[in-house]
Amino acid sequence: MCGIVGYIGKRDVAPLLLEGLQRLEYRGYDSAGLVITGKPASGKTSATLKMVKAKGRVRDLEARVPKRFAGTTGIAHTRWATHGAPSDENAHPHMDPEGKVALVHNGIIDNADELRTKLVSDGVVFLSETDTEVVTHLIARSHAPTLEEKVRQAVRTIEGTYGIAVMHADFPDRIVVARNGSPVVLGIGEKEMFVASDVAALVSHTRQVVTLDDGEMATLKADDFRTYTTEGSRTSATPTTVEWEAESYDMGGHDTYMHKEISEQADAVDRVLRGRIDDRFSTVHLGGLNLDAREARGVRRVKILGCGTSYHAGLIGAQLIEELARIPADAEPASEFRYRNPVVDPDTLYVAVSQSGETYDVLAAVQELKRKGARVLGVVNVVGSAIARETDGGVYVHAGPEVCVVSTKCFTNTVVSFALLALHLGRIRDLSVADGKRIIEGLRKLPAQISEILASEDDIAKLAQEYAGANSMMFIGRVRGYPVALEASLKLKEISYIHAEAYPASELKHGPLALIEPALPTVAIVPDDELLEKNRAALEEIKARSGPILAVAHAPQEKADHTIVVPKNETELDSILMGIPLQLLAYHTALALGRDIDKPRNLAKSVTVE
Repeated sequence: MCGIVGYIGKRDVAPLLLEGLQRLEYRGYDSAGLVITGKPASGKTSATLKMVKAKGRVRDLEARVPKRFAGTTGIAHTRWATHGAPSDENAHPHMDPEGKVALVHNGIIDNADELRTKLVSDGVVFLSETDTEVVTHLIARSHAPTLEEKVRQAVRTIEGTYGIAVMHADFPDRIVVARNGSPVVLGIGEKEMFVASDVAALVSHTRQVVTLDDGEMATLKADDFRTYTTEGSRTSATPTTVEWEAESYDMGGHDTYMHKEISEQADAVDRVLRGRIDDRFSTVHLGGLNLDAREARGVRRVKILGCGTSYHAGLIGAQLIEELARIPADAEPASEFRYRNPVVDPDTLYVAVSQSGETYDVLAAVQELKRKGARVLGVVNVVGSAIARETDGGVYVHAGPEVCVVSTKCFTNTVVSFALLALHLGRIRDLSVADGKRIIEGLRKLPAQISEILASEDDIAKLAQEYAGANSMMFIGRVRGYPVALEASLKLKEISYIHAEAYPASELKHGPLALIEPALPTVAIVPDDELLEKNRAALEEIKARSGPILAVAHAPQEKADHTIVVPKNETELDSILMGIPLQLLAYHTALALGRDIDKPRNLAKSVTVE
């Protein structure tokens, strides 16, 4: 996985590429590189490609770029390793030995070993361990008369996922790009063109973009672009306007993107609610569902698919749908679902969840479901993303750009979006007007209650100092609290590297209780609901074994060493609020340990490979 940036125009390209890589560094940050070309020398048609690569962050690459490194066309890349360890050699771009072809790639070439073996037998010398270098040699060895045909021949040969951008010394007036399962976005400027794997790299220069579909290619020239299929047929591409300004991707005075995004949650929730509440009928408008009332009443089951944080949001979403709409619902990791040959039921509504809208495992599950005739909705943050385009309808969560690798505000907005979906389905079915009104009033309270929680950050930061010395932590919750525990556990391990496990509170005595000791703190989710006394009984079990307890509750808990008190909402919506202080706990724990919070080791933001 990686971030891709490319430019062709009249401006000095190296600074533009480095700026774009900085904006995309959250997509991969173990190595980076760029290649540029200027105009051909007088009397020559071929140009010289100049490349710089470096293991490490974009700042390490920038330190290596010569002061005199002029050019007007280039491609660049920041890498998250899949094939081959982080190194200068494995960094992209990759070039052929003659220096004719340069290529950057996002994805995985499944038949790379087979192709590599054949190329080696033909005398090709490889300089890296990557699967990507195979594609570079395929293009370089092609005898096709145009760069477009050389690339087309190569992508017909490879199997797997790719978003690629290619330059060729013999065709210095163009960049050719192609997509299959990994995002490629064109930026349309005034006598200049851009390409990137994410609009974050483009918005400071243009907000007019074209998103390629799978099986689509494009040729970029300084004053024009055209799109076509890998078979050569022309396609029509109409630019759309990016919703967010460049400032949305800046840190806004915060020390980290994670802190900024946690602090934005009140506004983000207000945004996802805006214009969707229907007070007249005590319901909500979700026009993008493309699901009329008759079809909604025909749904017999809801299956939610996501990965990581999106899966945890889906678990809460399934509970909301069961409670409010009384439709059987469950959530499952998309990465498991797509491999277990599931029974696809025509009366089941499938919901695919992804912050980026490009998560490969989720996208592959959507494609398999569509192939089998299922109705699939998307719950995504990025407008025009692959999952948004491939599903039958859905809900945009409108969290705004989320740059930190770990998700915070998008998780919260996704859960709120599920509350809206559950209310919509419930009011079509058996949820009363009174209950619909009650849930709407609870939803409207959320932004102010989130602000109230965020105002207690200093107290949570002090608690984090106490727990930062733990080698491991346990998170527990029951029913509505269990997905909150799962997500809080994930946040802590992602950015602090403290080992953390989450269990249903009811499962303690079935095994995990053996771990309880003074050195193992437990974070307990204890809402004031019908299970309050059951949860307090779990705290008794832990305290009897001298386990430290941090409770997240609506009132101080006697058996807990510390309690983070959160405001009470409607019982069905309480889980939305109870996760937010635990985001702050994870953040300040990682801060106390000196971690690189926005770029945790071994992780990347948009998981566009298996």
